[in-house]
Amino acid sequence: MKGADITALGECLIDFTPAGVSESGMQLFERNPGGAPANVLSCASRLGRRTAIIGKVGADMHGRFLSDTMRGQNIDTAYLFETEKAFTTLAFVTLSETGERDFAFARKPGADTQLSADEVPEELLRHTGIFHVGSLSLTQEPIRSATLRAIELARKAGAIISYDPNYRPLLWPDEQTAVREMRSLLRFADTVKLSDEECVLLTGESAPEKAAEVLLASGVSCVAVTLGADGALLAGKNGRSRVPGFSVQTVDTTGAGDAFWGAFLTRLSECGERPETLSTEQLRDFGTFACAAASLCVERRGAIPAMPDRAAVEARML
Repeated sequence: MKGADITALGECLIDFTPAGVSESGMQLFERNPGGAPANVLSCASRLGRRTAIIGKVGADMHGRFLSDTMRGQNIDTAYLFETEKAFTTLAFVTLSETGERDFAFARKPGADTQLSADEVPEELLRHTGIFHVGSLSLTQEPIRSATLRAIELARKAGAIISYDPNYRPLLWPDEQTAVREMRSLLRFADTVKLSDEECVLLTGESAPEKAAEVLLASGVSCVAVTLGADGALLAGKNGRSRVPGFSVQTVDTTGAGDAFWGAFLTRLSECGERPETLSTEQLRDFGTFACAAASLCVERRGAIPAMPDRAAVEARML
């Protein structure tokens, strides 16, 4: 595949999610493929977009599992590299009774952080419609430099830059560093997805509407603030819309925001427009589609295994 509708750079890792207890009463964990950029691509791929990943995994059993999984999702893995110098990153997830998550990471360093700037594929980025990154690729070198290099190449080629400032406090030395680095990519972003909890970190404003105003004033063209069960706020240059969530029985919220964003970027890619031209009606339509995808994701355990196909999303919207 020469190019892609949507390309993402960043972590492809293992989510170990709770799976009951053993006969001796010990906690069991289920190995699930994950990583926010990989989750976004998986959702978009299932919804019909051509996708590609740029990243790195370990030359180990988990890395091979992730590579096989990405290919099984019809994601181009030509630039998902392997390294013998670091182990595939592992994230252990615990869930509350309501399905909310807490994390522990094995990433010191993880293979995903070892992607270097000279491995960034210029040819792919010249033929990419939307280029997506998250903030976890800013936590360490050399992937931080690789991320900035990829953004530079994608912007030069005219790609839409998508950014998800995904905050994981355990992966930063302190909150001040996290805020500084997470905000550093905003000047490059055309469209940004953040959770209600990340509004203050990114903008200093806790109210989603005010946070969206700050981001739009800074030059971002389209903002989505996910609000959990309450849906999402979509804001653009031509208007804003709050879309409600779907009432579901939540099993696991892992990957819900990524399902939302994969679905939103799918609709953006399909419409063929730049984010700054989107109407309020388009924002509402894209947001409803995205909320439907997220609602299906939380009904199953894991992230990538729970991503819905297009028929399921469209049926949910009826």
